[in-house]
Amino acid sequence: QVQLVESGGGLVQAGGSLRLSCAASGRTFSTYSMGWFRQAPGKEREFVAAISKSDGSTYYTESVKGRFTISRDNAKNTVYLQMNSLKAEDTAAYYCAARRGTNYLANHSRYDIWGQGTQVTVSS
Repeated sequence: QVQLVESGGGLVQAGGSLRLSCAASGRTFSTYSMGWFRQAPGKEREFVAAISKSDGSTYYTESVKGRFTISRDNAKNTVYLQMNSLKAEDTAAYYCAARRGTNYLANHSRYDIWGQGTQVTVSS
């Protein structure tokens, strides 16, 4: 069973950058598609980005396209979320998640394993 630990969150000014990392334990990381989700106070958890296990295809919610980049390093059992040009509305707790399948990657209910989250706060 894979376990996930996020890191890299923090406080940054608007326009700045952060890189989130999600380290997975276990030997089966490459068999999971990976996603990043976020949840702001009082709001539902929303999809941010995902990367498929099969061909590395990436998917983004519209509001982060061109600013965020998801990538994975299977040798290091890690998935990353590079966040540039951050905005105040990006403030949220960010969670990585693992899914055995390759479809419905934007649907949080389809994910099998979740990390504990890391807080990102963007000051305007």
